[in-house]
Amino acid sequence: MLGEKELVKLFPDFVDLVQPSGIDLPLDEIFVQTSEGSLIDNEKNLPDIEPLEGPIYTLKPKTAYLATINRKIKIPKGYTMLYNPRSTLLRSFISVQTAVGDPGFYGTLMFLIYNHGDFDYKIKKGDRIAQGVVFEVVGSGEYDGSYQEKEE
Repeated sequence: MLGEKELVKLFPDFVDLVQPSGIDLPLDEIFVQTSEGSLIDNEKNLPDIEPLEGPIYTLKPKTAYLATINRKIKIPKGYTMLYNPRSTLLRSFISVQTAVGDPGFYGTLMFLIYNHGDFDYKIKKGDRIAQGVVFEVVGSGEYDGSYQEKEE
């Protein structure tokens, strides 16, 4: 796992968010699902989503949402990123479910947020919802999947 000195070098666009063992990831937008989706024979049919009105979002009890992070990320070749929820959210019955950030990925991170509680929960654009922890990967290629965005 990489510490803050290495993270600052590898992720210059996130210097203001570097912590001792990871990078804080602030909320940009929250979306709700508006249609069904499927994954059959590895064919992705993602559901349609619609943004909620912000900048303060109300997460309803027992409801899932998608959330984006407020800036694009580039994971350098030779490194991977694992994402963990901020403990304040967990203590508030809110989970953040994530996937692995592959070496070479560039784009907008999208996470699933779920309110496990019995009450509404408010969260504001810019609030830190997750922390990315970076590990070196030996002998890896680079991500070239369907969620790869073109670098600007």
